[in-house]
Amino acid sequence: MTVKVRFAPSPTGKLHVGNIRTALVNWLFAKGQDGIFVLRIDDTDLERSTKENEDGIRKDLSWLGLDWDETFKQSDKFDRYTAAAEQLKASGHLYPCYETAEELERRKKIALSRGQPPVYNRAALELTDEQRKALEAEGRRPHWRFKLSGGRAEWIDLVRGQQSIDTSSVSDPVLIREDGSFLYTMPSVVDDIDAKITHVIRGEDHVTNSGAQIEIFLALGGKPPEMAHMPLLIGADGQGLSKRLGSLSAEELRNSGFEPIAILSLLAKLGTSDPVEARDSLQQLAMEFSFSKMGRAPARFDENELNGLNAHVVHAMGFATVQPRLAKLAYGDKATPEFWDAIRKNLVTVPDAALWLAVVYGGGLTGPELSDEDKAFIGEAAKLFPAGEVTLDTWKTWSEAVKAKTGRKGKQLFQPLRRVLTDQEHGPEMDRMLMLIGAEKARDRLIQAAP
Repeated sequence: MTVKVRFAPSPTGKLHVGNIRTALVNWLFAKGQDGIFVLRIDDTDLERSTKENEDGIRKDLSWLGLDWDETFKQSDKFDRYTAAAEQLKASGHLYPCYETAEELERRKKIALSRGQPPVYNRAALELTDEQRKALEAEGRRPHWRFKLSGGRAEWIDLVRGQQSIDTSSVSDPVLIREDGSFLYTMPSVVDDIDAKITHVIRGEDHVTNSGAQIEIFLALGGKPPEMAHMPLLIGADGQGLSKRLGSLSAEELRNSGFEPIAILSLLAKLGTSDPVEARDSLQQLAMEFSFSKMGRAPARFDENELNGLNAHVVHAMGFATVQPRLAKLAYGDKATPEFWDAIRKNLVTVPDAALWLAVVYGGGLTGPELSDEDKAFIGEAAKLFPAGEVTLDTWKTWSEAVKAKTGRKGKQLFQPLRRVLTDQEHGPEMDRMLMLIGAEKARDRLIQAAP
């Protein structure tokens, strides 16, 4: 059997870290088994789905390296879904209901007030043909529910182990709305049958849905795929990520300078027994992937971990790799291998280099706020600045001379000099920075800061 999985985003919004994790786990599992990764665009909601979002999803997946082997859109398959619905109607699995949303909500509240589960009571099955005609004459249009067996739907989940859903404890799911549009449940099953999907991998919030979908598979003559339901992502504080998904979209992460392999390394290892460390490639992540490593507790997404992984990736980048990206920043066309080697270990993202490009290649700095005592100190340091060009030894020779003249040492010696020369409290090693800044700019900045 060839493993075949699908990632099925809806083009009603942008991909965020939760979506990316689902896509990634599907991709890793498939590729680790020499299988097939399918991208299915769930655009049955024609009013909310947009071409812009669909294009964005494809762009984001390509940027991440999660290339697909096959792809299709649900909006191209409405005829197929209609045929499946007619099949379910003919077999007695799909039945019309005429209750309004308000009526259903009222029944739900009554059941809860009586301590009963808010399960649909199948009142529509008791309607006669005449009653249905009378309701339609009032202007009501039916929504269509799938009649569950009332038995247990069981499967061995690749993450959660043995699972069993008592279908008598849940309402018959609505598959078709009053306006004739399809909800997610049935088209998804039809697509999985047609595409010969072998494994459905998704979040644990779909566990209950899976019980109903297994019965729909069987009613349509299909074989239910194997299933894996992953724990959901939560924030480092233990709360949900829903309020911050905008800032955690693939587009925003890309625009902020995060590296795909850093994002993927984090999401692949969260909630598993493997250490969260940056990997070299998606192929390595695929070789290491196993559902047996995945725990049951919610996976905590910590942006500080992402920053650390991204910094690790950036620090290992060579100048040839990063040069085209530096060139897009102000003064970036002037960057040299020596510049990159000096600053890269002070970066979290490549765009962070913009600060140091301005320090080294830009014009005058804003200049730090100095006390009168520090200004006098800088004045002495300026007088002692060596003549001629700066070398890698200049910083040590000069700072020792300033120390001998002023009696300052440690932080009191080095901090004011760093602030005047770079306008920063911290940063790369000053011997290398001074050589990159050059004698002329260094002297100008010292003179400007002196009293």
